[in-house]
Amino acid sequence: MICLTGDIHHASLNTGNQQHCDISEIQVAQIYTKMVEDAGVKVTYFISGKSFAEEWDDLQAICANDNVELGGHTYYCFEPSLWHRVWNKLINSYNGPRWYQKWDVQKTINIIQEKTGKRIELWRNHMYMHGKFTESVLKECGIKICSDGVKKDSNGLILHATGLYNFHLNIIPDHEHLIHAERTPEWIEAWQKRYNWSDDFGPESYNVEDWTEMVLKQLKYNEENGIISNLIIHPITLYLCDKLKSFKKILAFLAEHETVFMSQLLDMKE
Repeated sequence: MICLTGDIHHASLNTGNQQHCDISEIQVAQIYTKMVEDAGVKVTYFISGKSFAEEWDDLQAICANDNVELGGHTYYCFEPSLWHRVWNKLINSYNGPRWYQKWDVQKTINIIQEKTGKRIELWRNHMYMHGKFTESVLKECGIKICSDGVKKDSNGLILHATGLYNFHLNIIPDHEHLIHAERTPEWIEAWQKRYNWSDDFGPESYNVEDWTEMVLKQLKYNEENGIISNLIIHPITLYLCDKLKSFKKILAFLAEHETVFMSQLLDMKE
């Protein structure tokens, strides 16, 4: 069983990926969503609230697609970053104080409901930035599953004391482990020296062909061992790597196996 997920951000965030792309991130997601639909695969998207305010015309068809499920991805994606760095210094919470997080979550929930008529129950913080108030704030706002963080040996939903479920990524993520766009080998080397970054799959980045084989190997292992896969693919990342050529290989595997919306995992707990 495989849960395919992806994060989508507003163009005004002006990420490095967005700067290197010939079309907007949401326009890439339109192409990606059509591929997913044609393959009969389900995808859960975590979308920034500001995308609904600024790019609804491009986003509308994605949200209405029967193969798509929606989750929140913060409203502003932690911009301006200066404020979040200050909060991190003052209260050890990059996400901000409790009141701010609750305001951001509710603002995101509200605009998604206003635009789509759908009341979201799923969440992933931008950059997987999981803070000390995350579970309690999300639970208070009616969110049921949070999918932050990477744990390669995880399997399914983990119940938190608040009643919220955490659901970790257990397939090697794309953006942080792929050489693409601004993430050249030189950029990655400098970034590693500055932050000493690593996740549960290590610190390395790969070309898209090698990364794709790793993903397929991990998916196959999980399928053979009854492990629920939580796979993240940012549409813009795979587009920048090779115009989604490698994604076609992954999609062919997904089409031959059961894919589920993240919310369907809740039914298995009842």
